[in-house]
Amino acid sequence: MAVSYMDFTSPNVQFAYDVNQNRTFTKDSANFINALGIQQLNTLGNASLLDIYMSAGNVVEPHIHQNASELVYLVSGAAVVSILNPFTKEVRNFALKPGQVALVPQGWFHWEMATENQTHIIAIFDAPTPEFIAVSDFLRLAPRNMLAHTYCLDESLITAALAPIKDTTTIGPPANCGKTVASPSQPRIQYGLRPSGYGS
Repeated sequence: MAVSYMDFTSPNVQFAYDVNQNRTFTKDSANFINALGIQQLNTLGNASLLDIYMSAGNVVEPHIHQNASELVYLVSGAAVVSILNPFTKEVRNFALKPGQVALVPQGWFHWEMATENQTHIIAIFDAPTPEFIAVSDFLRLAPRNMLAHTYCLDESLITAALAPIKDTTTIGPPANCGKTVASPSQPRIQYGLRPSGYGS
């Protein structure tokens, strides 16, 4: 994490930054993401973080970071961090309480769901700019005929099902979804998440 290129005597050297000044995504007043990278703090080196706020039932959509591992630290509220192990082909769900962490290895599909209102997550990366590759981008941009052919599906049904995905989702469901978000007591079951507890 050392910054070998930094002249620590320079008048431009930065040692502090207010992460609240760098909002990178806003769904609404309870669901948003702030970011910190080398662009905001030039002494940061080979690290970065996302400051994530969510209400119950909201999900940081399935995605990968092909250039970084992610350490998810729960500050407040409650969340389930889910990872898809590409080697065992199993989904692992980790129900986190404040002060607990989950590690997502580099390049693994994962997502985080808030199970309580006022959930606050810090995601720490071992890269100065973690690449965010969202499943919503694949779903909205992949040719429908290719999906239908590859997976032996009805092209018209795929087209209709995926039509509402107009942009990168980031935190879902989208604000214009028209469906109610799961209640704090049901999001795990509604979305197929059955966490077996912390550390499982």
